[in-house]
Amino acid sequence: MEPTGMGRRHGFGHGRHGRRDGARRLSEMEAGAKGRIAHVCCRGHIGKRLLEMGLTCGTPIEVIRHAPLGDPVEIRIRGYLLSLRKSEAEHIEIE
Repeated sequence: MEPTGMGRRHGFGHGRHGRRDGARRLSEMEAGAKGRIAHVCCRGHIGKRLLEMGLTCGTPIEVIRHAPLGDPVEIRIRGYLLSLRKSEAEHIEIE
């Protein structure tokens, strides 16, 4: 049973769970890779913040680059460049 508020229909999950077939975490993708957001596996203030930045299911993205130590990762989404911490990128599944 889904809790009240934002549920799966908005692409919100409840922490970490098994990945969907063919989905990869944004944090694992290489520079130049493209895809669509399949699921945002996060809730609370971090999940809300990700949604407010436009990271919603079905949105196309492109990985631009990773910082030398892997954190942060820069992506192109909805016509702008966005940098995410690796810990935030781990919550986003891409297909």
